[in-house]
Amino acid sequence: MSPMAKPGPKLVNRYSPEFKLKAVALSNEPGVLIKDVAESLCIHPFMLSRWRKEVRDGLIAGVLPKPEPQVVAELQRLQEVERQFQRLQLEHDILKKAIRFASQTKAASSPSSKQTVKRSRSR
Repeated sequence: MSPMAKPGPKLVNRYSPEFKLKAVALSNEPGVLIKDVAESLCIHPFMLSRWRKEVRDGLIAGVLPKPEPQVVAELQRLQEVERQFQRLQLEHDILKKAIRFASQTKAASSPSSKQTVKRSRSR
């Protein structure tokens, strides 16, 4: 047994049908990503996807509750912030490449970078 493994039965979280329905309802909102809902609820996105399928197939019965507007707004804002962050990362990478290119071009054209070769006078 590895030193990290714990003896005994594997701990499995059991979620109530109400919790599952709330999670599915949140993930059905426009502009909200499954991964963001799953992350905010500390569950794996695959689990939420499975619950969505189980609701569609009628395996989880109940009425989908209307999610709280503040929660939906926060998840939508999170998606927008992530989109802006990705754009800023891309811009940052482009600027780094441009600076590197400009530095290499300047170094190659500067007189100090060209080495002078002294010729010896041998006849």
